[in-house]
Amino acid sequence: MQSLIKIFLVFLLAGYTLPAQATFSIFACEPEWATLAQELAGDKVNIYSATNALQDPHHVEARPSLIAKARRAQLVVCTGAELEAGWLPVILREAANIDIAEGKPGNFEAARYVHMLEVPNRLDRAEGDVHAAGNPHIQLDARNFLPIAQALSARLSELDPASTDYYKKRLQDFLLNWQSAVKRWEAMAAPLKGQSVVVQHRAYPYLLSWLGLKQVAELEAKPGMEPSAAHLAQVLAQLKINPARMVIRAAYQDAKPSEWIADHSQLNAVELPFSVGGTAASKDLYAFFDDSLSRLLAGNKIKVKK
Repeated sequence: MQSLIKIFLVFLLAGYTLPAQATFSIFACEPEWATLAQELAGDKVNIYSATNALQDPHHVEARPSLIAKARRAQLVVCTGAELEAGWLPVILREAANIDIAEGKPGNFEAARYVHMLEVPNRLDRAEGDVHAAGNPHIQLDARNFLPIAQALSARLSELDPASTDYYKKRLQDFLLNWQSAVKRWEAMAAPLKGQSVVVQHRAYPYLLSWLGLKQVAELEAKPGMEPSAAHLAQVLAQLKINPARMVIRAAYQDAKPSEWIADHSQLNAVELPFSVGGTAASKDLYAFFDDSLSRLLAGNKIKVKK
């Protein structure tokens, strides 16, 4: 009996010495929001990213494992603007978690807190993958993280009021560091201003607007449509009239169309991480933009004929 009591006391004391475990669970749709949530919430939360940067965020399978994670979450953090329209509604329905249903405090859409670009005047699905709320790839303008961070921090405090002071301090630190980083990135990107680029997919209006780049062509005839040989030939002919410096694609996209254009022109093919983890160097939000700008600057160099 005494030995049992001793064993019980050992486990009891061990329990008191264990660090407190985070119980607030966040389901992030994309890596950029998982990383931002970590910046703002630290060890107060458990964060699960439903996708990685080598996946097309438009097309994700609503797997049972994702549904199980959503079922246990107190907060869902996604882009919104219909980016996840093909899979998130299924996950939310099957998870049957009323706290994270659309319109509830536990459902956070980052796109609601920034100025949306490319909002269509009319909706016509014949025009390809067009989003009614505007282009959803808001993570490519570093400035957008400032209002999103403020809104997300406020939502964390609303859902977890006991940790409000902690969240406020984390937000203040993030805003200070991020504003400094944005100034550094803008200075770093000065040589890119005014340069013409080709994009493989219509995913870069926020990046181009922020850095002052000009898009002169797309390799997809319509958004979401795989580049055809005929359209690539048209782009090549167009580039003889309106030259560009580089062709840009996301790390998750097939490299062949961009490489074909680069091989048949004076363009550099540039792979961008598109989200945190898209390249080996883009391990966090700061590294994501560091690496993206480094790759753009390398692509801005005049291509030497072989």
